[in-house]
Amino acid sequence: MSKIIIDGTEIDVPADYTLLQACEAAGAEVPRFCFHERLSIAGNCRMCLVEVKGGPPKPTASCAMNVRDLRPGPNGEPPVVLTTSPMVKKAREGVMEFLLINHPLDCPICDQGGECDLQDQSMAYGIDTSRYQENKRAVEDKHIGPLVKTTMTRCIQCTRCVRFSTEVAGVTDLGLIGRGEDVEITSYLEAAMTSELQGNIINLCPVGALTSKPYEFKARPWELTKTESIDVMDAVGSATRIDSRGNEVMRVMPRLNEAVNEEWISDKARFIFDGLKTQRLDRPYLRVNGKLTTASWQEAFAAIAQKVKGVAPERIGALAGQLASVEDMFALKALMASLGSKNIDARYPGSPLHPKHGRSSYLFNSGIAGIEEADAILIVGSNPRREAAVLNARIRKRYLKGGAAIGVVGEQADLTYPYTYLGAGPESLAEAAAKIFAGKEKPMLIIGQGALNRADGEAVLATLAKLATESGVVKDGWNGFNILHTEASLVGALDIGFVPGEGGLDTAQMTRAGALDVLFLLGVDEIDVPEGAFVIYQGTHGDKGAHRADVILPGAAFSEESGLYVNTEGRVQLANRAIFAPGEAREDWSILRALSAALGKALPFDSLTALRKALYEAHPHFVVLGSVAAGDASAIAGLAKLGGSLGKDGFHSSVKDFHLTNAVARASKIMADCSALASSRHAMAAE
Repeated sequence: MSKIIIDGTEIDVPADYTLLQACEAAGAEVPRFCFHERLSIAGNCRMCLVEVKGGPPKPTASCAMNVRDLRPGPNGEPPVVLTTSPMVKKAREGVMEFLLINHPLDCPICDQGGECDLQDQSMAYGIDTSRYQENKRAVEDKHIGPLVKTTMTRCIQCTRCVRFSTEVAGVTDLGLIGRGEDVEITSYLEAAMTSELQGNIINLCPVGALTSKPYEFKARPWELTKTESIDVMDAVGSATRIDSRGNEVMRVMPRLNEAVNEEWISDKARFIFDGLKTQRLDRPYLRVNGKLTTASWQEAFAAIAQKVKGVAPERIGALAGQLASVEDMFALKALMASLGSKNIDARYPGSPLHPKHGRSSYLFNSGIAGIEEADAILIVGSNPRREAAVLNARIRKRYLKGGAAIGVVGEQADLTYPYTYLGAGPESLAEAAAKIFAGKEKPMLIIGQGALNRADGEAVLATLAKLATESGVVKDGWNGFNILHTEASLVGALDIGFVPGEGGLDTAQMTRAGALDVLFLLGVDEIDVPEGAFVIYQGTHGDKGAHRADVILPGAAFSEESGLYVNTEGRVQLANRAIFAPGEAREDWSILRALSAALGKALPFDSLTALRKALYEAHPHFVVLGSVAAGDASAIAGLAKLGGSLGKDGFHSSVKDFHLTNAVARASKIMADCSALASSRHAMAAE
């Protein structure tokens, strides 16, 4: 630690702190445009100038000088830094005057208005006049895709967007060209951005040069109601904020969560909002003479009751989809139990994951933040860039630190960081583990659903568990055996035991022709349901599941009800209700409660509070939000005993199209545009 005096206050700070960080530790406010805690230092906006006593007779850029670089006083006194001296005040006013020379006065029509750093800092540190008389410079706008709108005349060349896309996202889509007053930020050859994280440059831009294209001219920040929530588009559980006006979601923004997403979210999480109001199911439907017709809730419940009445319990089943909350699945499980059915499941066909093997057998045990501690990472049957874009950025962050060996068994894809390709299928696992993990202190194994959701999934899981115990992936003080999930609901489903009971049918068995007479789908749109079964679909969108249904019960989307989710590392999180469901749609748990009464099997709760009380009694680890109840690492050794024979087919990612993974995404025009752009890009690359 080093002593330093800032504005008369003496503090101890680490020697590698920048002056800007030291000033903030002392409680002094230092303005900045180019500096960002998660990006490299550029030092090109000069707004963070401070005065260093005993230093050069001019202001110093506080972001680019470390505390260790300061000289003590003549008698060994700590270095002195001033942030409010006349020199600093005059310097900042001059910098602000230069920044505003070419900046247009278009705040009334700028989407950044009200959230603009330049606007705020010009009021706090600028002056009310300008000595500049020449015409302002104009810069042509760039087309960089359907997500980010550019107004490059506003750009102050802070290069945050360039550094983010290069360092965090791992793509070289943006760059700085020209010199002097001709300098500008552009995409190479006017190409669209390719990153799944590109929307984050909207938040990074301190001016209105980069704004949200789908949000353009829609609302001002003070008009919006802000609701804290989480992202359910994948299993990472990124912290988000839903901004709504009236009963419409206007945008989705990231929130800070160092343990999960830092301050980044994927483009799917950010731009999914238009899918929440498209193709929505807003009233019950019954299939009459082969056609779906509107009905009342009473008529829908009566039709279900009539059908269920004469069906044996073993001929009734229920499946839960990837966006179902823990409360909804808990209520559905209770309903199936009251009917005497053990046929429940939330897994893809072939998945060997089961709570009977212990919680550590299906969690990302090291935690997402634990990626930064690993010194070797072997990715099996996964493309984390498509399956969990924010988690993939963590892996890239670890790569940039250096000293980590990264290997892949499965698809050979662009993951935004270099890796050693070690094979396509199960036959490569033993050799890959030996090569990557040899001599490593904290090796990590990341197992994707593409390695598990297949005929030999149990054998693959057993093989990897054995390799993990033999290679030091699981040992005292370190558990690097990680299952990477792609669905927001699956870990919660496994936690509450939403899997077949003794003698019950799993997903593959329930979806065989003639297996069931009645099948309940809770937001299930990814699985083919054979003809013959009477299908009850409870969901939000007119997607695949609704097309197959005999009865449709309109439910609430994740933004329209309060629900618990558990992310891939086992962290309990809450998605709060931001708006109300449209039309006659209702919260899913309340639909199940009303249906249970119509079936003569009324569930023992009449409110969400009562439901959660029952949930907490059955599964206490849900009580504390943000908590991770770690599994017993010794259970992983038990997985090695599952046995089975390995197949020879190569592993493939379970996510084929990043932008269209669920019903909400498929209803989104924004996601459809992104998917079409990605498809055309891949087709051009193939040529």
